[in-house]
Amino acid sequence: MAFAFKKTNYISIGRGREEKEEEKQAATLVIPEGMWMKCANCGETVYTEDVEMNNYICPKCSYNFRLEAGKRLEMVLENGSFQEWDHGLKTTNPLDFEGYPEKVSALQTKTGLDEAVITGEGLVHGQKLAVGVCDSRFLMGSMGQVVGEKIARLFERATAKKIPVVIFACSGGARMQEGIISLMQMAKTSQAIKRHNDAGQLYISVLTDPTTGGVTASFAMLGDIILAEPGALIGFAGPRVIEQTIGQKLPEGFQRSEFLLQHGFIDAIVNRSDLKDVLSEILMMHTKKPDRINTYEHYRKKNAPISRIPMRNNVDMTTWEKVQTARSNTRPSALDYINEIFKNFIEFHGDRYYGDDGAVVGGIATISEMPVTVIGQQKGKNTKENITRNFGMPSPEGYRKALRLMKEAERFQRPVICFVDTPGAFCGIEAEERGQGEAIAKNLYEMSGLTVPVLTIVIGEGGSGGALAMAVANEVYMMENATYSILSPEGFASILWKDSKRAEEASQVMKITAGDLLKLGVIEKIIPEVMPAGEENLSDIVRYMKCYIKEFLAKYKAMDREAIVKERYERFRGF
Repeated sequence: MAFAFKKTNYISIGRGREEKEEEKQAATLVIPEGMWMKCANCGETVYTEDVEMNNYICPKCSYNFRLEAGKRLEMVLENGSFQEWDHGLKTTNPLDFEGYPEKVSALQTKTGLDEAVITGEGLVHGQKLAVGVCDSRFLMGSMGQVVGEKIARLFERATAKKIPVVIFACSGGARMQEGIISLMQMAKTSQAIKRHNDAGQLYISVLTDPTTGGVTASFAMLGDIILAEPGALIGFAGPRVIEQTIGQKLPEGFQRSEFLLQHGFIDAIVNRSDLKDVLSEILMMHTKKPDRINTYEHYRKKNAPISRIPMRNNVDMTTWEKVQTARSNTRPSALDYINEIFKNFIEFHGDRYYGDDGAVVGGIATISEMPVTVIGQQKGKNTKENITRNFGMPSPEGYRKALRLMKEAERFQRPVICFVDTPGAFCGIEAEERGQGEAIAKNLYEMSGLTVPVLTIVIGEGGSGGALAMAVANEVYMMENATYSILSPEGFASILWKDSKRAEEASQVMKITAGDLLKLGVIEKIIPEVMPAGEENLSDIVRYMKCYIKEFLAKYKAMDREAIVKERYERFRGF
């Protein structure tokens, strides 16, 4: 049936933290219709109309007011497209908890909801999806048997229909009044998500304020892509419980969206005004459709060989000069190439375990309307940026982020394009504590079996295992003035000759230039540089690089999964 949102005369703007039921009611302000309302975050009095026109965001402090489920659906879905599923499931009372049925009945009357989540299907910019929206007005969005049942059925039906799922989580966690039966919903919903995942379907989780407890520890954190609204409280144990347990005051911003992004648990924070468009772009890039990358033979018939594209004469350099050029902070970075070559790039963050490494960037994008996963090792242009990017030296979480994105690409059969530019993996104490060697080894292991084509382009330095961890590819290309080596010339000279000052001499011996490595069969192609790559000739280089990438994609388009894996295996087996 079509969903009709029951209009109410209040806006929920509470920011509760595990309050008792009476405290929750007090923390959720009920504002009569009128010109003014008070922000629960900054305490300022603001025009109600200004808040409504601003997507229910405070114009003074940018606080995101909690949204009723119906309002959320109105903001995200196309008008009139929502069809509700599983309305009217009856809430039970497994503990015979006194007053519980009456409480549920009263909330049903007050909110117009049957339970704390609405599920169904609708359209976002013409793209069909299954959607679930939690509503904090109904027992703080807590998950009891009916909520768990509706979430499980949402995924089961979406799996049968072969459509993606988007859930807007907002919950205080498991529902205490239903005891152990509520706890079982965590496993039930997770199982349904696993089946949807195994069927190759997409799940996007959007975390809103608050998302805590058993909901965080189940369906909320199991998205292929996890987004969050700014400032949302997200955590397993609530702040008050943590403070009481450890006897310490928590730091400012603890368990907020920004905290989770920094610690690698969510992909991105998205402003409410941008959310519909971001969801649409993500859905589009996960929808299989015909693309404009033709077969290799057809591509070569329609396009002039890359060698015919005119470029000016290059300047010959010694190997040591190329080492210095490859290290220059004036060279275009991975993000420079990604933004110039691809369209619709959406960056994702985090390894889902510890942190988000600024030395590795990645996400999804399109080239000739074909979705691809792009990953790059990123250096900075100045000291401040280099500190943020750790001078392009990835930590374990950087390699784990890269692998997470590659495995997601494999699930949705997207080719992977990697840009390598690193002096080597970070060798600090903390990197060893978090398993640097294991992270690199795991990438080599998992990349060897990826069933999608992988292309790696060395754009600057290709330093040791830190570079190889993103270069177990079907083909590897190099910029003409890039280097790729077992370690730095300084390190080579220091180990073999006990004299790091012989680095220039070592660079000649090591055979680390693109020309050397093409002869050795380590790389397949060299991308020419008119002059040392920089801002002034970026467009020329991008033209070459884009052609090479399209040729690569055309070549592997018709190849089956087993053949892709076999070719990559044999490529490295021959060394």
